[in-house]
Amino acid sequence: MTGTEATAEIFWKAFLSLSKRAQEAVLQKILAQKDFREDLIDIAIIEQRCTEPARPLEEYIEEREKARA
Repeated sequence: MTGTEATAEIFWKAFLSLSKRAQEAVLQKILAQKDFREDLIDIAIIEQRCTEPARPLEEYIEEREKARA
């Protein structure tokens, strides 16, 4: 385990040891940071769609252009 992973593990265990109310307060603080919130949304979308088949970028662009016409 790297130093970064160990630090993350410590923070995670500390977070889990908090009361539900305290956990919600921490998450509210995290989500109040616009850039971080946007990153979390991106990660969630990637996780939801990771089982979808890949396709070439050109195909996607062509489809988008047809939809706009």
